[in-house]
Amino acid sequence: MSKLTLRPRPRGGRWPVALAWLSLLLLGGAALLMGGAGPAHRLALVDLGTAFGWLRQGAYVALAAAAVGLLTLLVASLCRRTQPALVGGLVIIAVAAMMWVPYQLQQRAQQVPPIHDISTDLENPPAFVALVEAREAAPNAVAHPGERTARQQREAYPDIQPITLELTLTEALSAAEAAALDQGWALAEVGRERIEATATTRWFGFKDDVVIRLSEVEDGTRVDVRSASRLGRSDMGTNAQRIRDYLAALRARVE
Repeated sequence: MSKLTLRPRPRGGRWPVALAWLSLLLLGGAALLMGGAGPAHRLALVDLGTAFGWLRQGAYVALAAAAVGLLTLLVASLCRRTQPALVGGLVIIAVAAMMWVPYQLQQRAQQVPPIHDISTDLENPPAFVALVEAREAAPNAVAHPGERTARQQREAYPDIQPITLELTLTEALSAAEAAALDQGWALAEVGRERIEATATTRWFGFKDDVVIRLSEVEDGTRVDVRSASRLGRSDMGTNAQRIRDYLAALRARVE
């Protein structure tokens, strides 16, 4: 007659596994809230306030996931339960990765001035014409905000300057249009001396408008660019970087 062999009960019972599953569920909820906020707003499923609310809630849920992950790691380590401990550690790492982007955005917001309208010509900023109606329907003004913004831009982004291409006006316009299309912008108007376009951010789908002005000068064609957000007080440096990227792409195209 064979003896019935009983498996010893794992140390800690079900607690390490239960905590591991809880941390994973919280992590999944945080990922859905934070990752889905932008696409939901971009697809017009929720308004901006709701989307930002999801981001905040997702951050709180992520912190809760990290706390439970840490508890899982401690309990599972004391009970010598390798798999739950590994799950707890991975959840902590995943939360740190999720919070890294918001942390970077917060740091960037503190390092740049709270402005949203950037131009290579601060004495006579290129004006919007074709996009006036779209910008009038948005919170931010159509016209350049003025000297206060210009002063802040000069201090924060002294490198934002016009460039001169050794091309005729027609040649420069063709290159400028191609470079704008390369950036993925939606062209609103292409005239003889100007281009207007709209750039849409990838995550939230925010609309920023761009006007490119071409002027004949003695040694070629001067290119001025203005990029302005339709929404928000601070662009966290987005418009300045957009101008840098565009002018670099334009130079590369004509060299």
